[in-house]
Amino acid sequence: MARTAGSHSDITGPRIQSAALKLFARHGYAAVSMRQIAAEVGVQAGALYNYTPDKQSLLFGLMRDHMEELLATWRSRSCASGALARLEDFTRFHISFHLGRPEEVFIAYMELRNLSPENFSVIEGLRRDYEDALEGILRDGVTAGSFEVPDPKIATLAVIAMLTGVNTWYRAAGRLSLEEVETIYWDMVRKAVAAV
Repeated sequence: MARTAGSHSDITGPRIQSAALKLFARHGYAAVSMRQIAAEVGVQAGALYNYTPDKQSLLFGLMRDHMEELLATWRSRSCASGALARLEDFTRFHISFHLGRPEEVFIAYMELRNLSPENFSVIEGLRRDYEDALEGILRDGVTAGSFEVPDPKIATLAVIAMLTGVNTWYRAAGRLSLEEVETIYWDMVRKAVAAV
């Protein structure tokens, strides 16, 4: 199938991803059709298939790109020393990274059920890599006697859920700055793991 006149793969491809991200976050994956995505981009529905095999591939690509960017950004940071400093760094990083990506976060958590089994397995693996980073910090803190955590895996999931929740209510124009929110959440995380 020929590309629509005036379209460019380096422009149209990202526009398709952006439109899918916006529509999936607003209406949910199941409620969005390829026709709606095409209309949002301003191309004919058939033209989408020059850029993606299907809607599932769009969803998977958005989730994979988000997780890969998250992991790459986390891994590129210089490591603080000591479990307590590393935990604070993780807390602040998680909040600041995700606040600028509300649609990606919504899709990453709410649309997992719509992934095919093979795509789910890939995303689950990437999520596990990120969770393992925090779990490693907690385990190191327990070993060093800095934290008292009966089950580091459960604590990991609880901390990530708490930190991700900031996306649901934080507004830059609100009464607290991002730094103030990070500090309050850091204090809650520190107390939750019983850092001494």
